[in-house]
Amino acid sequence: MRPLVTGPDTGIRPVSARSALVRILIAADSPTMTSRQICASTTAVGYPESTVRVAVSRMVAAGELRRENRAYTLAPGLRARRVELAAPPERPWDGEWEQVVVTAGGRPAAERAALRATLLGLRLSELREGVWMRPANLERSWPAALDDVAIRLRTRPVDEPARLAARLWSLADWSARAHALLAAIETPDPTAKFAAVCAGLDHLTTDPVLPAALRPADWPSADLRAVTAGYLAWFATLSRESVTP
Repeated sequence: MRPLVTGPDTGIRPVSARSALVRILIAADSPTMTSRQICASTTAVGYPESTVRVAVSRMVAAGELRRENRAYTLAPGLRARRVELAAPPERPWDGEWEQVVVTAGGRPAAERAALRATLLGLRLSELREGVWMRPANLERSWPAALDDVAIRLRTRPVDEPARLAARLWSLADWSARAHALLAAIETPDPTAKFAAVCAGLDHLTTDPVLPAALRPADWPSADLRAVTAGYLAWFATLSRESVTP
């Protein structure tokens, strides 16, 4: 694979063949692809076929891919990333905020880390230790396990809501990186473009998904989501077209 050349401020890293395979199978219409489809997709973004075949073998051995009838299916645990990458559905915002207060204490470090990851995955941000908040503008299910360790509340801040949002998230930094990634995706180099799209998808998982009234000017999340979605749609088409008639 060619060395990745990117701008100094994007922080983009090369994508391993294994990670590329996961991304491609997530993007495809089906989590099952033939060897021909896998090779067509990965070579299109600069991965040598020999490297891809080694990655496939290792993933099969690790249980990350299941081989059957000359096709490979992504393991369910990795398939779940499709949901993680999807934008949370929004609803009209009435000014209320979600507040989550963690009530369980004395937990092992691994449990604390898992709880933190879950709350971040719900697009909440920590105002202070054990107190998490966000505008109540998202439609999403609430993990039942959290009811044992936290209390959920609805509140309206006395302070200016936009100031509270800026306190909860580093909005300027998020926006700057998103704009840098959009610029990086414009490269004609297929390997660098693929890495930039992957970085863009990861960045979108940290998008606070604020209501319009709280977004800073020139907020780039919609543009980044549209560009990465278009690229994934191209990948899906590529895999379909590589099927032997």
